[in-house]
Amino acid sequence: MRSIWAGSISFGMVVIPVKLYAATEQRDVAFRQVHREDGGRVQFRRFCSVDGEEVPYADIAKGYELATGDVVVLTDDDLKELPLATAKRIDVLHFSPSGQLDPILANKAYYLEPEPAGVRAYVLFRDALERSGRVAVAKVAIRQREALAALRVRDGVLVLETLLWPDEVRNPDFKFLDEDVDIRTQELKMAASLIDTMTEDFDPSLYKDSYREAIETLVQAKIEGNEVVRPPGSAVPAGAPGGPADLTETLRASVAAAKAGRGDGAEGAAKATAKTSKASKAKGTKGEDAEEEPPTRQRKPPATRTTRRKASA
Repeated sequence: MRSIWAGSISFGMVVIPVKLYAATEQRDVAFRQVHREDGGRVQFRRFCSVDGEEVPYADIAKGYELATGDVVVLTDDDLKELPLATAKRIDVLHFSPSGQLDPILANKAYYLEPEPAGVRAYVLFRDALERSGRVAVAKVAIRQREALAALRVRDGVLVLETLLWPDEVRNPDFKFLDEDVDIRTQELKMAASLIDTMTEDFDPSLYKDSYREAIETLVQAKIEGNEVVRPPGSAVPAGAPGGPADLTETLRASVAAAKAGRGDGAEGAAKATAKTSKASKAKGTKGEDAEEEPPTRQRKPPATRTTRRKASA
C-alpha cells in the first residue's frame, strides 16, 4: 500500500505521528472508450467556450459561477492562503458511544500506521480507545478538503473513517410518510417470524461480484477466440505470445507496453511487469485514492472546430 497522507493524531497534549492509507478499494473491470472500427482510443480535450482554443491543464483554474452568469476565478495561490488547521493533523474533538454515529454519514475508511517514533503512543491510544467502547470524533483535511471523522479500532489498527457533514445528507421527503397505512398485528408477527427464520451470522467471504466475474469470463473468451483488435501503429510488447493468451498475462503485457510507450524503455517495461504481477490478479482494480487530475467538465469546441481523435500509439 502507498501512503497518501502524513501527519499526526492530536489527542489532548499527546501527538502521535502517523501515515494514512486507503483501507478499501473499488474493484471493477476497467474499460476505455475506443473506436468500434479499429480499436483506437477516443481522446477528449478541453476547449474554452469563449475563444474556442484548447486549454492546457496548467492554465485551468477553479471557477464559481454566479446566478448572473459572472464567474469568480480562484487560483491555486488563492486557495493556499485559506486557513486549514487540520491540513497535517487529525484533531480529536471528543469521544462518543459508537452507536450514536449514523451509518449514513460514513464516507471513506483509511488505515493509520504509526511512525517509528510514535509506536508506543499509538498502541496506548489504540488500547485505551478499544477498551472504552467509544469512537473518537475528529476533524481532518485530506487533499484540501476538511472532513468530520471518526477514529475506531479494527484488527489492531486505528481506522480513520471520514464522515459526511450533516447538511450533505438529504432529507427523505416522500409522500407515503404522511399516509396512514393500516398494518394488522398478525401481518407484523408473520413478517417478524420470516425475519427470524432468515437470520444468520454475516460472513462477507460468502459473497462475490458475479457480474464482474461474468465480464472477465467474456473478455477471456474473446481473447481465446482471437477476437482482439490491435490499433494501427501500436507495437507488440517484447516477449508477448503470438496466440491466445491468459487474461492475466495480457494485462501484464498491456501495462508493460504502456510504460515502454512513455519512453521508459525495456528496463521500465520490465519493472512495470514485476510491480503489477500481484495487482493483475485483481483484474481491472481501480485505486480510488490514486493521484489524478481533478475532474474537469468537458466543453465542446465551436462548430467551426472539430475534435480530432487519435489512435493510441
